Amino acid sequence: MKEKVISYMKPYRLPIGVALILMLVELAVELTQPLLMARIIDEGIMKNDLRAVVALGGEMLGLSLLAFVSGLSNSFVAAYASQNFGYDLRNNLFEKIQGFLFADFNRYPSSSLITRITNDVNQLQSTLFMCLRIAMRAPLLVIGGVTMALLVNARLAMVYLVIIPVLLVFLIAIMNRSSALFGKVQAALDKVNRVLRENLAGMKLIKSYARGDHERSRFKKANSNLTERTASALRLTETAVPILIFVMNLAILAILWFGNMDIKSGKTTVGETVAIVNYAARITTAFSMFSFIITVLSRAKASSGRANEILSYPSHEDGGNDTISRENNKGSKIEFQHIGFKYSEETPEILHDITFTAWPGERVAIMGATGSGKSSLIQLIPKLYEPNTGSILIDDKNIKHLRTDSLRRQIGYVPQEALLFTGTIKENLAWGKEDASLKEMAEAVEDAQIRDTIEALPNQYDTLLGQKGVNLSGGQKQRLSIARALVKKAGILLLDDSTSALDLQTEAKLLKALEKYKVTTLIVTQKISTAKEADRILLLVDGRIIAQGSHEELLECSPLYREIYASQFEETGVES
Repeated sequence: MKEKVISYMKPYRLPIGVALILMLVELAVELTQPLLMARIIDEGIMKNDLRAVVALGGEMLGLSLLAFVSGLSNSFVAAYASQNFGYDLRNNLFEKIQGFLFADFNRYPSSSLITRITNDVNQLQSTLFMCLRIAMRAPLLVIGGVTMALLVNARLAMVYLVIIPVLLVFLIAIMNRSSALFGKVQAALDKVNRVLRENLAGMKLIKSYARGDHERSRFKKANSNLTERTASALRLTETAVPILIFVMNLAILAILWFGNMDIKSGKTTVGETVAIVNYAARITTAFSMFSFIITVLSRAKASSGRANEILSYPSHEDGGNDTISRENNKGSKIEFQHIGFKYSEETPEILHDITFTAWPGERVAIMGATGSGKSSLIQLIPKLYEPNTGSILIDDKNIKHLRTDSLRRQIGYVPQEALLFTGTIKENLAWGKEDASLKEMAEAVEDAQIRDTIEALPNQYDTLLGQKGVNLSGGQKQRLSIARALVKKAGILLLDDSTSALDLQTEAKLLKALEKYKVTTLIVTQKISTAKEADRILLLVDGRIIAQGSHEELLECSPLYREIYASQFEETGVES
């Protein structure tokens, strides 16, 4: 396992240590039993001494009971350590993912992150349990068995010294190869999860376009790839078992052959030969478990690398040590200074030399064609992305030096795609302000023009929403998302084309209601009807501000704005 993953075992050093001690007690008993068996044969059976047989048999029974209690206790302690290790690792992976910027999710798709935080963590906690229960016991049984056999009769046990080093080299080679194969298995599982996630998220579209056959074919292809890679990895590990058992059985035959010759010549006893064969049988059993152990460790090695990759990824969420606060409910000043931005080194720049100031309480509309950088611009304010050049200031403080959580507490954000969470309407409204009162919620839904819809529902605020608000229309989801942002009563309100599904009358009422909120508002829109209600309009073309001013000012000085206005006026037939 990788160093960062191993560090999560440190809090459980005591139970891990206890589990190892209990495992060693169980192992010691198992290695002692062949010696007692040899004594029963040589001192009891061969000499017809029943008392010796009963006495030594009683010792074996007592030791077996001790091994049973140790093994049972080991299972409980190992389960405690492994489950808590998995709990901590899963929590920390989730917290790390929460600290990702949006750009980081381009590198790690959601399906891959889900696999890492579920399947990979399960593999690791199962591996820790198996190590404390079986995986460490098997190699120790081989080492202990060979050592005890050499102590009993070094001449017969020399067979082990020839065979076992060869088998160990073989096992190491198998493990290295299978580890690479299981890494590909986890990648294939990522792809299956991605296809499944996309299918479930886009079910309406799939049914509308009658693309069920295509989606089944796509899932079948991903599933077949996973099956083939898994089968390939398992074939390799399972092939090792027959080879190991075959070689160890040859070793047992050699021991029986030479043991029989030594008994006849008086160089060894029947009990010693039986003990050596018994150790060989136990070593064979340990080797037969190596296939399972190799599979577990190989998967753990792949999973450990994937988890470690997330844990080692640089965090961007901490920001600085400074905080931001609102005063007198006047909103916040937002200042962009020569901002340049692109999503990655491979992609072209989205925003070029963006410079403007939104004053406290001002309402600024951002207009432009699709792909002009409108959404990218406002997503820089809550540090969802980081600009490549320039500075963004909130109340004259560079957001790079602001604590991310402090900054975001002062921002109400409504994304382009209205996203609601499984739960009640009340829980969704209180999502940005957990202590929000029902009165505050009622005021927000009134202003967001969704009060009538909520009051018409049988359970009103206690109505349970499906995943992503599936039981609401697009316009209802948008208005509920706006209400959620209004409940927060933040100093900055960012609306990313969040009135696109509203009719003109509803939108007009909403914009009128927003006037009483003394906040700085940035509205991304493509509708003149929305933009004209703003104090100022920024007109973006290919990531550059080519004009800014009020509706009347832009009509007078911007040919492009006049063109947009004319096109929308002609479409509606009324003045926007």
